[in-house]
Amino acid sequence: MSRALLVIDVQESFRARAEEWAASHNPKIAEPVNRLVSLARSAGDTVVWVLHSEPGTDTVFDPALGQVRLLEELDHRDGDLTVTKTSHNAFTTTNLQQQLMERGVTELVTCGIRTEQCVETTTRVASDLGYRVTFVPDATSTSPITRDGVTLSTEELVQRTVFVLADRFADIATVDELEARAADLG
Repeated sequence: MSRALLVIDVQESFRARAEEWAASHNPKIAEPVNRLVSLARSAGDTVVWVLHSEPGTDTVFDPALGQVRLLEELDHRDGDLTVTKTSHNAFTTTNLQQQLMERGVTELVTCGIRTEQCVETTTRVASDLGYRVTFVPDATSTSPITRDGVTLSTEELVQRTVFVLADRFADIATVDELEARAADLG
């Protein structure tokens, strides 16, 4: 069995939205993500960086404006796989499935920005494609959402995402739990 870590949308586009970034529950997301990257590399897992792009929109997601790039503090290395998506999930508009199949990957660990959007959607699609998925909520980030005068806090969004993914689409584990498991195996 082979495993890959999918780091979804941990990119400067989000930090460029300063007010939203300040309201996010995990503006230091690079730290837990880098811990997962270190675990993945130690285990010989594939590290996949996923970027979200919206060409021609003149927004922070328009690659022409220069924000569609990984947060500078992330431990990206040559040889890591990088895909750029234009949909909410990392599979539909990329060749990610083909890349993973070529590497024999059957298990995925998911983390990244927009807990309830791109990370959750990628996790669900991955499960539907037959991958065994582990979702790591403390290595995700999101901001409050307001609709029709009702605001869901970041804590509510993360909790809701964990509830809908757990035991249906993914196993749930914290970074600490994954590090402890790796230490037990080592």
